[in-house]
Amino acid sequence: MNNLLLIIITFTPLLGALLTLLPWGKWFSLDKAREERLIKLGATAISTLPLGLAIMLWFAYNQSAGGMQFEVKVPWIEAINVSFHIGVDGLSVPFIFLTTFLTTLGLYYSSRVIRTRVREFFFLFLLLEMGMLGVFIALDLVLFYVFWEFGLVPMYFLIGIWGQAKDRPQYSAIKFFLYTMAGSVFMLLAILGIYFVTGSFDILEAQAAQPFAGNVWLSSLAFFAFFIAFAIKVPSWPFHTWLPDAHTAAPTAGSVILAGVLLKLGAYGILRIALPVFPEAAHRFAIVIVALGVISIIYGAFVSMAQWDLKRLIAYSSVSHMGYILLGVGAAAAAIGNAELVDASSMALSGAALQMFTHGLSTGALFFLVGVIYERAHVRDLKMFGGFSSKMPYFYGLFAVAAFTSLGLPTLAGFWSELFVFRGAFAIVSVWAVIGIIGIVLTAAYILWKIVQHTFLGEYDPNKIAHWTDVETGEELHGPKDVALFEKVTLWPLTIFMILFGIFPALILTFFNNTFVDLMQGLAK
Repeated sequence: MNNLLLIIITFTPLLGALLTLLPWGKWFSLDKAREERLIKLGATAISTLPLGLAIMLWFAYNQSAGGMQFEVKVPWIEAINVSFHIGVDGLSVPFIFLTTFLTTLGLYYSSRVIRTRVREFFFLFLLLEMGMLGVFIALDLVLFYVFWEFGLVPMYFLIGIWGQAKDRPQYSAIKFFLYTMAGSVFMLLAILGIYFVTGSFDILEAQAAQPFAGNVWLSSLAFFAFFIAFAIKVPSWPFHTWLPDAHTAAPTAGSVILAGVLLKLGAYGILRIALPVFPEAAHRFAIVIVALGVISIIYGAFVSMAQWDLKRLIAYSSVSHMGYILLGVGAAAAAIGNAELVDASSMALSGAALQMFTHGLSTGALFFLVGVIYERAHVRDLKMFGGFSSKMPYFYGLFAVAAFTSLGLPTLAGFWSELFVFRGAFAIVSVWAVIGIIGIVLTAAYILWKIVQHTFLGEYDPNKIAHWTDVETGEELHGPKDVALFEKVTLWPLTIFMILFGIFPALILTFFNNTFVDLMQGLAK
């Protein structure tokens, strides 16, 4: 069973996707409405299987032993030494859980709000889940690349077909696709370079061999080929411009997955491949990575403050929050080779990985909450909002938890990730860390001023929004209606985890810390 666990987790969504294509209405004499309900229920139910197995994996992974576990390695394309090599360590286990968790929530929420081309939507969403999970388990560069590219097509169609017409969904989808594909070209060239040097596509073998070590030019080119591909996905400034358009146009669940998981694939790639395979080049260009992170933190926060579209504001906040990850990675890269800085560098990396995870929770919740208000008011303009705390108190409470987690309030999950990043960075790149701290102040400003004040505080003006809709019945209302039960069910688990990991961060930090201490000790030799 252990040898099959990762395979079942990864490919169950593919089975679910194929099942959505079957003619259930014809077989069971169902009308279109009943067939669509069956597809929605079936897709959501199937997604709970990989979620349950991901929880099992969380507890089954032996943190004391560490390293790669649940490995499967069988020949795939023997002529060029490509293997179906999969496995997980303390870095990948939490993100497998996060992917299955957000996918199940996204499918459950979408089952209540998606009303057009239902079969295609749930088919693509499950395919997307398989692609994302594959990236987190792949230990062969070709396999990694296949899964990396596989996720592009479903998200392209999810944005282009189910996006809001006024947000230019086709333009946003093409921009997303072209940006990511451009980065993938660089990555493919670097993968071929590793193969020509090592004779293998195995990621673990590449980490041990450290190809191009000692060759400044080739190691630098290979490192940046990977780094640019991953930085586009993160996205880091100045490769970020596709993100606000994609987020704005995407359907609610698409935005949740885009922010909660797809952005993390870029940061995961840096931690899995770029840093351990090319440590010399990473160390050489550490300040570049740190600078990009700090610029992203401050630039993203300032641009967030300038937004009046709530969805674009949260999208730009992701640019800022992902900058903390690059700051942590850059600080660790600067410490490579220095045994005295192993603790600080592993702490910075643990904070970066925790930021990846907690950002997925908080921003996923925020995009769900934007969907809650948009499904009712059909606008996202903060100038049209105000006084919702008196009309939608439950919505206000849920939004406050997610927003304050994003802000980094103590006792909420976002606090620990920022603390560990800055604690590690201060010991290695103190000047840059001090500059990055400005981002925390700016984050508090746009969350409290732009989101909380303009959305919830003040007097409610019934003349600002002419039409309100009941999200469950579709009937027109005379004012806002608070969160429905299915929306509560969607948001409760996210809220619980934001609080749980804020009070007990060790539940997840031990995964990351053990992994990165081993990594940085190996790179210090």
